[in-house]
Amino acid sequence: MTFIHIYIMTKKLKIDGIDKIIIKRLVNDARTPVLGIAREVGISGAAIHQRLRKLEESDLIDGYKMVLNPKALGYTTTAFVGVFLDSSSLYSSAIKRLKEIPEIVESHYTTGNYAVFIKIMCKNNEDLMHLLNKDIQTIKGVSRTETFISLDQQINRQIKI
Repeated sequence: MTFIHIYIMTKKLKIDGIDKIIIKRLVNDARTPVLGIAREVGISGAAIHQRLRKLEESDLIDGYKMVLNPKALGYTTTAFVGVFLDSSSLYSSAIKRLKEIPEIVESHYTTGNYAVFIKIMCKNNEDLMHLLNKDIQTIKGVSRTETFISLDQQINRQIKI
């Protein structure tokens, strides 16, 4: 049996072909029945559950989730915003305020030009402008922002194993 050694933080985890099949099926569709995977690989459903527990405990599996289609909810504008801070010491307080804005779906503390890089989902460009002017740029310590509107998303995937 071939094993892949994956280093997760300080833990070494051995993943075999069956683990890879389990992971691939569930990454593709988290609602895939465990018994269907068990039949495919030729082991019991209980053995699949044990393997999943091992993968979860190793921190390789971070969770399971349902993915909503933002456009179906009326969110047609996706933007990426670089946030400039007056001082890096204001990072924690700025993030605390940004977390209060539900349209912000991702936040990254970055190197380079921006202290923070965020992803925003809005109903339209007018809502984006309001969000920038009234909510983000009024946060204490935010000196300015630079906004990029996404015209189309062609790639949306997880890292392969």
